[in-house]
Amino acid sequence: MPFQKIFLLLLFIPLFSFKKSAAQSDSLPPENWDVYMAKYEKGAGSVLLNLSLKPAVPVKGYGFIIITGVTFSDCSAEGFPSNRAFTTLYKISDSVKAVIDRYTASIIAGTFTYQCERLDYIYVKDTTWIREKLLKLYAIRFPGYKPYINIKEDQNWDGYLKFLYPNEETLDYMGNQKVIMALQRAGDKLDKARTIDHWAYFKSDADRICFITYLTKNRFKVTAKENTGSTALPYKIQFSRMDKPDLGSITKITLALRKQAGKCQGEYDGWETVVIK
Repeated sequence: MPFQKIFLLLLFIPLFSFKKSAAQSDSLPPENWDVYMAKYEKGAGSVLLNLSLKPAVPVKGYGFIIITGVTFSDCSAEGFPSNRAFTTLYKISDSVKAVIDRYTASIIAGTFTYQCERLDYIYVKDTTWIREKLLKLYAIRFPGYKPYINIKEDQNWDGYLKFLYPNEETLDYMGNQKVIMALQRAGDKLDKARTIDHWAYFKSDADRICFITYLTKNRFKVTAKENTGSTALPYKIQFSRMDKPDLGSITKITLALRKQAGKCQGEYDGWETVVIK
């Protein structure tokens, strides 16, 4: 389904934790489920995914993807399930995963909800008998729902990396909103400027100097530099500036920092600040 993400907004909906397969519990990073919303061709859609899979994919041996789920009628005008509908949709996802796990090892990558349809993205080692068993499951246990089943090879995990996984702007938005929600829970109204500390990491000192040039031009103050000993990005920098931590302002700042860090062969690593009540 070729959709284009147009705008980004974090969406808080009830999360569902799939039962782990042996592969998930034994050899992959601990799960880190998160959710975001984006606008597609016909309206808004939401993606629930395991972010921690990113460094591990493509997972060797799991070269096929099963995209399956149902169309549901109990949905809002925007195409999202009602609270009442979630109970059954979770049962469907659980049942689908249980059927697949009887025949092959599997890794659940995420779920896409759009236009009154909810689809699970599940990577497997083998697809033998899966389609037939899923059709039987839907027909017997969930006859009131229109099923969707798409099974195909995906050795590069494009379904996860190019569709489910959020882009740079989305990741910034998601991370910033979590920090801001923590500030708000502590009583901060976010209306006062204060010192905001940031961090970034680089491959070499020359790359770090490249980034410092940008910081100086944009009135940031470098507060610490060190070599962490890490083999990938050992050159750490901490820097700060007076800013307001409201979502619009901070997202513009962090997105620019992330892009500049990338230009200097490094990675921006987030921010923190004090609570002002």
